[in-house]
Amino acid sequence: MEICELVDKLENTRDLTDSELKFLLEGDYDVEILRSRADIVRQKNYGRDVFVRGLIEFTNYCKNGCYYCGINCNNKDANRYRLSKSEILECADEGYELGFRTYVLQGGEDPYFTDEVLCDIVSSIKSAHPDCVVTLSVGERSRESYEKLYEAGARRYLLRHETASAEHYGKLHPEKMSLDNRMKCLWDLKEIGYQVGSGFMVGSPYQTTECLLEDLRFLQSLSPDMIGIGPFISHEKSVFAQFPNGSVELTLRLISILRLMFPYALIPATTALGTLKADGRELGLKAGANVVMPNLSPTAVRAKYDLYDNKICTGEESAQCVACLGGRVKAAGYEIVVDQGNVKR
Repeated sequence: MEICELVDKLENTRDLTDSELKFLLEGDYDVEILRSRADIVRQKNYGRDVFVRGLIEFTNYCKNGCYYCGINCNNKDANRYRLSKSEILECADEGYELGFRTYVLQGGEDPYFTDEVLCDIVSSIKSAHPDCVVTLSVGERSRESYEKLYEAGARRYLLRHETASAEHYGKLHPEKMSLDNRMKCLWDLKEIGYQVGSGFMVGSPYQTTECLLEDLRFLQSLSPDMIGIGPFISHEKSVFAQFPNGSVELTLRLISILRLMFPYALIPATTALGTLKADGRELGLKAGANVVMPNLSPTAVRAKYDLYDNKICTGEESAQCVACLGGRVKAAGYEIVVDQGNVKR
């Protein structure tokens, strides 16, 4: 089948056979055909709008020892921090003045942030800014915890599954962590009523094309509202310090494939893309992504949230970060919008 026919089939049916998907991932063809079709589909559903999410990285403490992560609990050199409630609210207030109407509270799995503490923060943000959406990205918690956070006002939750292959998952995480529990969390979140985001790393150690196919099949079953993918980037203090970084090209192919499979999904052009390639986020937008996440965290802590080496945008003030990303988005041919950016189905 010619590449144009294959792309047509993916757009029209939102599905391909494993061998056809494998060709799109590995094959030698004019990738511009795939990319341009993905861009057409995103414009059909969202125009040239790019939604902004104000990222607040509020703790880099984490109880887990994930082998790929720079803030894993075994990294004794990590410069740990926690933002106070007042500091988090100040970030949200500043973001509101800058035009944000969606916040993403992201952190490691920090036991300090109990349901009581985190629910208080969420409800306080909602009280101060009732027209805003609070998104959480704080890892695996109990269903009861997710229900309490929903009642407090959180409506979106990001939890990347990282890999849908049990064998691969075991190579990326310590034995006490479970892919089954990760999946259970995602299904619990959906059943509670959250808009759910998932996703995976591209080019993580031991990943094969078959792993990526499992990721795509899992996403088809989950049907998430948001899909976040980015290239694996090593961290000097992680178990995988000597492994090569993931491929920007393969990540861009996957963004386009995901746009055609999930035409209504919110797909970020991630910081990791911009870290590996200066115009990586712009290329992500051109490949079908439609979300960017400027950092609202205090400048003093940004460099401490070092999931991987050489992370960009750690020295900019929030207004600078927003202005920079806005300029990049416009230069790529798109427009920043500041509304809640709800999924269109």
